[in-house]
Parts: sequence; structure tokens; C-alpha cells
Amino acid sequence: MEKLTILIKSKLYVLLVINVHGIQRGKIVDENEIAKVIGHSIQEAESEAGLKINSAYLTIPGKYVTIVQNSITKEAKDKYAGISAKDVASSIMQVKDIDIPENKQIIDIVENQFILENGKTVSDPIGNLSGSFTLKAQVILADKDYMRQIASIFRKINLDIDGLVPITLAQRSIALDTNELNDNVMLLDIGAGNTDIGVFEGSNFVYTNTIPLGGDTITSDIALVLNISEEEAEKLKKQYGLALKSFIDNDNEILLTTCKDDNGKKVIKSSQLIEIIEARIEEIFSLVNKDITLQGIKSRINNVILTGQGITNISKSDVAGKINLNIPVKIATGRLISIVRPEYRTAYSLVRYIGSRPFAKTVGSNIDSNSNESILKTIFERIKEFFYS
Repeated sequence: MEKLTILIKSKLYVLLVINVHGIQRGKIVDENEIAKVIGHSIQEAESEAGLKINSAYLTIPGKYVTIVQNSITKEAKDKYAGISAKDVASSIMQVKDIDIPENKQIIDIVENQFILENGKTVSDPIGNLSGSFTLKAQVILADKDYMRQIASIFRKINLDIDGLVPITLAQRSIALDTNELNDNVMLLDIGAGNTDIGVFEGSNFVYTNTIPLGGDTITSDIALVLNISEEEAEKLKKQYGLALKSFIDNDNEILLTTCKDDNGKKVIKSSQLIEIIEARIEEIFSLVNKDITLQGIKSRINNVILTGQGITNISKSDVAGKINLNIPVKIATGRLISIVRPEYRTAYSLVRYIGSRPFAKTVGSNIDSNSNESILKTIFERIKEFFYS
């Protein structure tokens, strides 16, 4: 069972973090089940909030995302009047002109840098007296097949899609501290069912992917090896969570109360439990290491930041990460991390990301009104509405 994060927009924002059985390891396996759960949650939210929900933003796993770096230089329409909002909007529309693979579709444009003709970098060029400016941006693409599945699910419940946001892109603003926002870092969001990778070089979104292992995988390992219930396995993971057996202070005895081997009861050493946890955590970090090495980006990463409900209760995870990745690793200490419960951090991040888009305005939704193919063709038009006109 995995969580689906949805930001619903009507007269106000309604946030849903839904436990979904129809998603396994980041893959949609039962559209009807997902639609049923989302539909029920929306009905409850509508009833409680007293409003009609029409549309939603949602997160998308990194495995379905491709990032394309692009830049364009734009002449100001009137250099004596300064760079206008229309100049910026036009540059954003132009920077999306890339060769898009047949199986991909644009879902977002992330403005990284605006550089004036004198070489000065600014976050917002509007009003600057400059004859031209260069926009460096990331064009975010998503797999069409995944988008068709999402569109199909939302059509079943008559809900429009405002947009899709990569998980680590949303997480960046709350997981990283001020220094890390300007550094070359890898953000690892180890959630319940997946580990999402996000690599940033300052404000530049470089790479994202998903490893289909997370905290629930560790729980399942404990339940399988010790032959106990998932509920007891989860409780033991939280109580004795330790990523490395070498850090055990006291090898205590643990009474298993749901063990199927010995009439429901069995005694083990805590080291046996921690050995199971350690093995899976080592595998997660090893798979991440293999992925960033194959991508040729490992040497550019200065620090690794850990976040996510799948790792929060497991002590010394940062040490295990450093051993396996050979890069400095730390638990996220972003300013907002401590005030948001781990299970809601992705949801909260999505709200902040949508609410803080620098060149966006409030938009309505109409993605899911025609055929699947027209849905995909319309998404970029929705992005155009997102920016100044």
C-alpha cells in the first residue's frame, strides 16, 4: 500500500494524503481501486469543507520524469522601458521549444536563472533596464503512458488535473537548508514504497529517478524473515530501528507475539532484527549508488540529504548512507522539516511549490474533458495559462 499526494484546488486548497492499494512500487496496477479511494476521500473533503472540488495537482515519481536543460536569449521589446512581464512570458514559452521524444510530454518549465546582458544574474528580470536577457531553464517531461493512466483515473471521478510535480522538486524547498540550496546535493526521499532521487546543482534541477524500495519494504522483510504479522513488524521497526548492527549497545531479547513458528510466541535477539533492517537499507543505498554512477553525476554531488517517512525512525541511516555512497550524508535539517510530520512532508512541499511559483497565476482546469490524446495535447496549453500573459 502506498500514499498518493493530491493538492485539490477549488475556492481554497484541500490537501489529501491517501493510502492507496492500487499502486505498487510506484506503478499503477488497479485504476478502479485508486479512483474509488480518491473519489471517497474527495466526497468526505467536500462534505466537511462545504465546497465543490473541481481540480487537483499531484506528485509524480521521478521514474516517470525526464529533465531537459535549455536556454534562450531574448531581446527586450523596449529596452528603454525595461524588461516586461510579456518579455518574460515569451521567453518561457520559447525555452520549451526542444525535440520531445514520441513517448514524452511537457508537464512543467522550471526557470533556473535569468542573466542580464551585463552578466548579472537576477531571480526576476522584470523592470531591469537591459537590452536582452538569457533564460536558463529545465523543461520537465513525463511518460505519456503514465499520464494516460492518471488521466483515466481522474476521468472516472470527474476531476480535472491542474498539474504534475516531481516529488523531489517539490521537497527541495523544505528539506534543504540555506547553504544546501546553493550546493550540489542529492535529495533522497525514502518513503513508504519508493525512494525518490533528486539531484540539484544549486537551483538547477539535474536528475530524478525512483528506486522501488522504501520503508514498507523493510517492514515486509521483517515480517517474512521472522514469520510475524506486518503490524508487529512495523512496531518492531519503529521501536528498534537501527541501520547498522555495529551500533548496538545492548543485544536485548525480543518476544515476538505473532510468530507462526512457535504457537504465536518466539524470542529473538535485537541483533537479528537489526540485521534484517541493515541488509535492506544497504541495498537501497547500493541501488542509488549504481544509478547515479551510471548517469555520470556522482562525482558532481557534494552532499546527500535524507528525508522521508521510510527512514525517519531508523537511527544511523546517514552513517549507512555514507558507507555505501562514499559521499557525506546527513538527515534533512531544512527550516521547515521539524514542524511537519514525516508522513505529510511531501504534501506540504507540494502546497509550497505550487504557491510559490515565481511567474505563475491562478488557473482553472480543463485537462480531462476530451479523449486521452487531446488530454496530452492540452497539457502544454495549461502550462501556458500558468504564466503571465
